[in-house]
Amino acid sequence: MVIDDSNTIRRSAEIFLTQAGYRVVLAEDGFDALAKINDHQPALVFCDILMPRLDGYQTCALIKKSAKFHATPVVMLSSKDGLFDRARGAMVGSSAYLTKPFSKDSLLAAVRDHAQGGAGSA
Repeated sequence: MVIDDSNTIRRSAEIFLTQAGYRVVLAEDGFDALAKINDHQPALVFCDILMPRLDGYQTCALIKKSAKFHATPVVMLSSKDGLFDRARGAMVGSSAYLTKPFSKDSLLAAVRDHAQGGAGSA
């Protein structure tokens, strides 16, 4: 699952992941993601930090509080590469941090490092 309010980022991630054989679910913000996560049960979630309504930290915390998705890895996405952002992401349960704009290689490396069960749904 890719959660980002930027259409460009969502589409880039979708193209990279689809070409690599993954099924991708897109969400525009945290509320959209929470509405879709139960139906799709992603093996991995990429979550932007700066989003309207429900930011990435709040979204990650809500995903991690769910008994069903507690073990689902969440990789935070941000255009900022600061220590504070990484620490705050770790505090809400994120598994990793990827700086935007990401390359195809860095996105797929994050999937390989964190996805449960290998190829499948992201």
